[in-house]
Amino acid sequence: MAQKGNDLVIRVGGESGEGVISTGELITKAAAQASLHVSTFRTFPAEIKGGPAMFQVRISDLPLLNHGDFLDVLMAFNQEAFDRHTAELKKDGVLVYDSSSFTPPDGDGFIRYAVPLTDLAKKEVGRAQSKNMVALGVLGHLFELPYKALEEAIAKRFQAKGQKIVESNLNALKVGYDHVSREIQKRDPFRLPEAIHHERMVIAGNQAITLGVMAAGCRFVTGYPITPASDILEGLAEELPRLGGTAIQSEDEMAALAACIGASFAGRRAFTCTSGPGFSLMTELFNLASMAELPLVIADIQRAGPSTGMPTKAEQSDLFHALFSGHGEAPRVVLATANVADCFSLTVLAFNLAEKYQLPVILMSDQALSSRAEGIEPIDLSKVKLETRLKPTPEQLKDYKRYAFTETGVSPMAIPGETGREGVYCARGIEHDEHGVPNYEPATHREMTRKRFRKLEAMLKDLPPPPVYGPADATVGVIGWGSTEGAIREALGMAAERGIKAAALHLRVLNPLQDGPIRAFLKGKKRILIPEMNYNGQLAFILRARYLIDPIQLDVCEGRPIKVVEILQAIEEAAHGR
Repeated sequence: MAQKGNDLVIRVGGESGEGVISTGELITKAAAQASLHVSTFRTFPAEIKGGPAMFQVRISDLPLLNHGDFLDVLMAFNQEAFDRHTAELKKDGVLVYDSSSFTPPDGDGFIRYAVPLTDLAKKEVGRAQSKNMVALGVLGHLFELPYKALEEAIAKRFQAKGQKIVESNLNALKVGYDHVSREIQKRDPFRLPEAIHHERMVIAGNQAITLGVMAAGCRFVTGYPITPASDILEGLAEELPRLGGTAIQSEDEMAALAACIGASFAGRRAFTCTSGPGFSLMTELFNLASMAELPLVIADIQRAGPSTGMPTKAEQSDLFHALFSGHGEAPRVVLATANVADCFSLTVLAFNLAEKYQLPVILMSDQALSSRAEGIEPIDLSKVKLETRLKPTPEQLKDYKRYAFTETGVSPMAIPGETGREGVYCARGIEHDEHGVPNYEPATHREMTRKRFRKLEAMLKDLPPPPVYGPADATVGVIGWGSTEGAIREALGMAAERGIKAAALHLRVLNPLQDGPIRAFLKGKKRILIPEMNYNGQLAFILRARYLIDPIQLDVCEGRPIKVVEILQAIEEAAHGR
C-alpha cells in the first residue's frame, strides 16, 4: 500500500461524449511514461452518447493494489458530475470545475479551482469540444504531470487522425496549462509523486487477454460483439491476420461457439469471448464440447445482469452459470482473473489446460477489470510454455479408440487429415463407447462419465496454488475470487495497522477446487469472510456446501467494485465478534 504523500487519486467526471475517458487515459499514459505506478477504473453509460461517464486513476511511486476508494482530486465537467462524485471526494480534496457550465454551492470545505473550460476552448481553440484537452492542461499544471509526457501521449493517441487534429489538441493542452500559470494560485498540497525509473507496460485487462490468446498459440477466434468483451474480438481481428490466424465475427454467439468446436476438432486452438447474455446462448454447445472432449477457451467478461442488465457495469454474478450451466454433468475448468497480469498468464494457462486435458475452459473476468489499466512488468514471451494435445501412436491407430479409457481420462486425439483413414472418428454429443460409436448401456455411461471427470482430478498437479496473504496465526480469514483481490489485500494491510490479525486466500481456480490449500487455510480461523460482487454470495454458497463452514457474506450488488473500506469494516466486525 502506498504511503501517504506518495499517492494521488484523480477522477474526471462528465457526460459521455465530452472526452472524459480520453482525458483519463492520457493522464494514465503520461504518469506511466514518468515510470509511476497506475491503476484505473472507468464507468460509462450503455448509450453511444449522453449519460454520465467517469474515469479514475490512482498514481503512486509504489506498487498499487486498487484504484482507490476516495478522491484527492475531482475534475467536474458539469453539475451532474459534481452531484454524483463529491461524496467520494476527501474533505480536504480538490475540486476543479468548469465554471462556464455551473457554479457549485459553497460550504463543502473543498479546495476549489474554478476554470472556464468551455469558454477557453471556444475562444482560444475554436472548438467547445476541446474542453477536455484544456482540462488536461489544467490538471497537468496543477499536479505537476510532465508536460512533455502529456504532449507525447496526445500525439500518439491522435496521430491516426492527422497532424491537424494533433496540433489542435496540443494547442488546447497549452491553453489549459497557460491559464493556470496566469490565473490560478495553487492552494493545495497535492502533486504527482516523484518517479523511480523502471520500465513497465501499461495495459488494460482485455488487452492482456488479447495478448494471452496470441501468446498461447491460438490462431482461430470467432465471436459476436457484446459489451464489455468486444474489444478482445476487435484486437484479435486486427492482430491475428498478421500471425497467419483467422478472426471471424459470427452471426450470433451460438454460431461463434459452433465454429470454435469445428476448429478444435480440426486441430486448431480455438477461442471465443462473450459476456452474460452471450454466455447463456452458448450453453447447449458448451455441453457438446464437454461431451465430445474438445479443447477450447471461452472468456466470460462478466457484467451486471440478469438479461440485458447493465452492460457497462461490473458484477461477479456468472459463477453459478460457469460452474453448473447445461443439462447433465459436463466437466469444465473455471479460472478467474484477479488483476491485469493474470489476464495474460491465466489466458495462457486456460489454453494449456484445455489442450492437455481435452475439455472446455471458462476464463472469467469482469467489466471493471476488463478496462482497468495497470503498469505491469514487460511480458517475457520466451518464458511462455505451451502444452500440446496427446496424439495416437501408429500402434494405437490400428484399432483407434478416440475415447479410450485411461488413468488420467485423457485419450489420444487424432487430427483429421494427419492420420489417414485410421484416425477417422465421430465427435458426438450422444453417449458413446471408446471408439466414439453411440452406446446407451448403463455401464458405458457410468464409465465414460468417470473418464471425463477423471481429468479434473489429474490436472490438480498442474494448477498453481492459490496465494495466501497475511500472518499464519490469523484468526480472521478472507476468501475472495476475481477482481476483488486488490481491495482485499489493501484492507488486510489497514487491518494489521489496527492490530487485527487477518489473512486472505484468493482463488483463481474455481473448478476444480483445490481442496488441500483451502482446507489448510480454513484451519484455525475463527471467522471466514467472503466478499463478492453479487447479490447471493455465490462463492460463499459453494464453499458452505463443500466445506461445511458458516462464512460471513459481504455481497455488493451495485454494478461497481467492492471498496476497501467495506472489506475493512467487515474484517473489524468479524474480529470483534459482531
